[in-house]
Amino acid sequence: MITVKERTKEIGIRRAIGATPKSIRQQIVLESVFLTTVAGMLGIIFGSFILFIIDTAFGQGEDAALVNPTVDIPIILIAFATLIVLGTLIGLIPAHMATVVKPIEALREE
Repeated sequence: MITVKERTKEIGIRRAIGATPKSIRQQIVLESVFLTTVAGMLGIIFGSFILFIIDTAFGQGEDAALVNPTVDIPIILIAFATLIVLGTLIGLIPAHMATVVKPIEALREE
């Protein structure tokens, strides 16, 4: 929603020069999917790094608190797919708001 609000003037200009609502909707949804995909990949990398640190710190020795903490690959893939689906669905709301804006009103707004 913030993206659409900040870029109202840009969306208005694109609509005024002939961009279809479908192309604007597609741009907003693709941006949303891209951001959620990048965030998901960084989360997986960061999470595996944290598990490695936990294993190194607490998984060694005879009185190990955690022995080889892991997450199965199918669980990671399901979480990643869910993240992408939800990112797409959540991106549809601002995309719809962007297509509703009239070009004249968007250009008039500051």
